[in-house]
Amino acid sequence: LGLPGIRYMLEASKDLPIDVHIMTPSCVPATHLETSGATISPQDTEEIFSWKRVLGLGEVMNYPGVINLDPDMVAKLRVARGRPIDGHAPGLSGEDLWAYVISGPQTDHECTTLSEAQEKLRAGMHILIREGTTARNLDALLPLLTPATAPFVHFCTDDCHPETLTQDGHIDGIIKSAIARGVDPELAIPSATIHTARAYGLTDTGAIAPGYRANLVVLSDLQSMHVDKVFTSGRLVAEGGRTVVDLPTHADQQVRGSVNVGGSPLSFAVPDQGGEARVISVKMDQVVTGEMRVVPRVEDGLVASDTGRDIIKIAVVERHHATGNIGLGLVHGFSLKDGALASSVAHDSHNIIVVGANDSDMEAAVRAIIETDGGQVVVRDRKVLAQLPLPLAGLMSDLALPEAAKMGEELRKAATSLGCSLPSPFMTLSFLALPVIPVLKLTDRGLVNVDRFEFVPLFTGGGEDG
Repeated sequence: LGLPGIRYMLEASKDLPIDVHIMTPSCVPATHLETSGATISPQDTEEIFSWKRVLGLGEVMNYPGVINLDPDMVAKLRVARGRPIDGHAPGLSGEDLWAYVISGPQTDHECTTLSEAQEKLRAGMHILIREGTTARNLDALLPLLTPATAPFVHFCTDDCHPETLTQDGHIDGIIKSAIARGVDPELAIPSATIHTARAYGLTDTGAIAPGYRANLVVLSDLQSMHVDKVFTSGRLVAEGGRTVVDLPTHADQQVRGSVNVGGSPLSFAVPDQGGEARVISVKMDQVVTGEMRVVPRVEDGLVASDTGRDIIKIAVVERHHATGNIGLGLVHGFSLKDGALASSVAHDSHNIIVVGANDSDMEAAVRAIIETDGGQVVVRDRKVLAQLPLPLAGLMSDLALPEAAKMGEELRKAATSLGCSLPSPFMTLSFLALPVIPVLKLTDRGLVNVDRFEFVPLFTGGGEDG
């Protein structure tokens, strides 16, 4: 939605009993390899910085653009000088990492190994240890947190399903997990509070001391991290797990009606070209993917899902401008035996992404998303088994958290009933369209080799690189 969407988020959050700050999006679109709903220019970025509660520049995902001095990316970084700048540099190392850091990004939450995090820490970056619904890096990265490194090591969830929030909590849940793994509470809690506040320039937040805002969390003990009370600016806002103040409502018509596929037919037909095809290989509990090469199953001259080998079709349908773009590919790792899963949450351009054991159910799943103006759905035999509508920009629910979490759990169970083995299939699905996390991803414009930052054909054509 571009600037109107950011304005809505600031307006909708301004009177809440919590402090909500934002980082202005740096990469809309994330790359030139996909179709986004809007574009945010360097001039737009400068305007957003004049708005209240905007701290800095968000997640600079286009790291190839930074390293290769893309003019648009350089202009945004220049505008953001002197402000916090979030990074995104999965696997970046050596001179490429140095060039990236020199350009301005100060944090990274994409580390998956201790050695990667240590190198980035030595390069001067703050490391956010990520523990979300799908990407779980706490066990691998926790040794990074020591008394010497604590001011530069923080926690984040990145992406969380509603049911994860209700079951495991948010940052409090990560602190609890860190303590359970032997980290001293006096080390874990400051990493999540005052050190994080300092990293983002919030000098009056994060400590109980004179001159600091009275934003307080009262815990029953330091092991369970059970929250008894929450105060914001000295005002009791939550007690016993319930909000004790009235919450404001805001008009949201400007962020509805975002799904625009048009009248083009939805075809997922892939003509066989002979030989091997590239397959996106899903990795458990990670957002990075691999690349497999297999001879696909073919029926009547068309590539078909092969549930016996766990190789099924995947498609990304452009939903912002009715271009008719449909990117087509194959994916391994869902273990889907029947039906289809679809979602309008597909980072970061958020087109409709769908996987399925057959074209008919894939088409029905996409149609169901269109009918609810965004959402997530499980379909079998063209019938909806479970669905979570997301009518706000096709990304957010207008339901209360417990209700959204219940529907999210029903989605997971429905996916499991189709044979899906992934613990969080919709979170995994949402990252398969993000062409800034290696290795192989799919956008509405086609397959992308992220390491080479270019489109690659589905069929290899027999060549080494295809």
